[in-house]
Amino acid sequence: MADLDIPYEEDRGKFYRFFEMLPGMLSWTLLLTPVILSIINVYAVVLFILIYILIYFVRSLAVNIRAVAGYRVMRHHMQLNWNELLADLEAGAVTKNIAERPKWHVKNLDRVMKRDTRIKPSELTHAVIIATVNEAREVLEPTVQAVINGNYDTKKMILVFAYEGRAGQAAQDRVNELIKLYGKHFKHAMAVQHPANIPGEIVGKGGNVTFAGRELKKYLEQHKYDPRKVVVTTLDSDNRPDPRYFSYLSYVYCVVHDPIRASFQPLAMFTNNIWDAPAPMRVIATGNNFFYIVLTQRPHLERNFSAHAQSMQALIDMDFWSVRTIVEDGHHFWRSYFCYDGDYRVYPLSVPIYQDAVLADGYIRTLKAQFIQLRRWTYGASDIAYIAHQGFRTKHHKAPKVDVLAKLLRTLEGHVSWAVGAPLITFAAFIPPLFHPQVFAANLLPVTVSRIQTIGLIGGAASLFIALKTLPPRPERYKRHRSVFMLLQWAYLPVTTIVYGSTAALYSQTRLMLGKYIRKFDVTEKAVVTDEGTISNRT
Repeated sequence: MADLDIPYEEDRGKFYRFFEMLPGMLSWTLLLTPVILSIINVYAVVLFILIYILIYFVRSLAVNIRAVAGYRVMRHHMQLNWNELLADLEAGAVTKNIAERPKWHVKNLDRVMKRDTRIKPSELTHAVIIATVNEAREVLEPTVQAVINGNYDTKKMILVFAYEGRAGQAAQDRVNELIKLYGKHFKHAMAVQHPANIPGEIVGKGGNVTFAGRELKKYLEQHKYDPRKVVVTTLDSDNRPDPRYFSYLSYVYCVVHDPIRASFQPLAMFTNNIWDAPAPMRVIATGNNFFYIVLTQRPHLERNFSAHAQSMQALIDMDFWSVRTIVEDGHHFWRSYFCYDGDYRVYPLSVPIYQDAVLADGYIRTLKAQFIQLRRWTYGASDIAYIAHQGFRTKHHKAPKVDVLAKLLRTLEGHVSWAVGAPLITFAAFIPPLFHPQVFAANLLPVTVSRIQTIGLIGGAASLFIALKTLPPRPERYKRHRSVFMLLQWAYLPVTTIVYGSTAALYSQTRLMLGKYIRKFDVTEKAVVTDEGTISNRT
């Protein structure tokens, strides 16, 4: 098996360290560019800022168009009876009036039937790994119930609780109680304790789900399961699959060209507690929803995030998830990509896995918890060095160098834009007039940029439309004026984008640049609002 692991810190040479430093160096350089160019040449800085703003504007329009298209696909797919489509795949023909079936389904069916070998839906077994540390029963139980209450037969499913031994006896008792209560609904249910302090592992989710995955592998081998026909979905403790998720996943798994060299990414929708979270957290959560809807329209940019699915055979091939990074989900894409020499893809699933917006016990603690979460997400910039190392310094795979380079540059650009986009859009136009108050072009720049931004706000109506359409029903404990606040909250958008998104990205990139690695997965503190409107800790 090729070495797919991230090098230990002491084994990272100058090449690796350069690419760890690169995103931070580029981000800080771009942030300082308006100041430096203002000193050198006023017209150069005006041109730089206008070009950057216009590129950002055009991209924003494209994003809004894709968001509307992605939302329409999501609504359509959430209205389909996926079990009926699975019945067609099983029978090898349309079992009802063909006019009632989507045209793409009929094409899929014809293509599948021409294959020499195919996987039938009835041959599939789903395994669900739920990762938990010390989340309370109020978090875990609704997740299990969401799986059971879906429209897929849970007797074809294996439930695995992956819990941390460091969380103590209370965590063990909690998952065992849930196994005892709900295990009867599944083909098999098991709880796997991840031991603490395993050499070579950082404290994080990757080690937990990997240990559980290896135990699941032992069970499957003992009972003679074909790992190519076992589909593994990993869920966080607060992830609640849409009722259609497992039937939709089964359909896509059976129709794609090579389901082993693929993973399947549902929509992450942070709406479980969206009515309870403070306004800044609601804006961030809704922005995340918007982003993942857009990604369904750009499958070549899809990466694993949070809940995702993959065949057990693929997980065995790459020895499961990384145990050396706090961003095991996004990193798993690269692990899979290099395992299969670049012959690997992520298929978007346009149905949600509902998750929690950040909500801790107290407003200040919530603000802090949100930054900790985004700090962890933006630490995905650490993958840039991994891509360069695996793509250009190792010789055990045959991933096309051109494709590796394209993906490396896209990843680098994405993380740098995450760090600098909002600050440059918001403040850069005001820098030249400070240095050149007598120059007409410098003084005209803020007015010009403001007008471009105003036009951009009109396009942003797509964001507002999708935000309102994806809201769950308002809880009875809130009065109607809470709905008005859902509109007014968007005044926070510039603040949350800069204070949280950009600051978290700069923080992570600067730590990488300085070699101050984040060596621990900080679990986001969460709380729950009861029906009476009081907040209690979940952990």
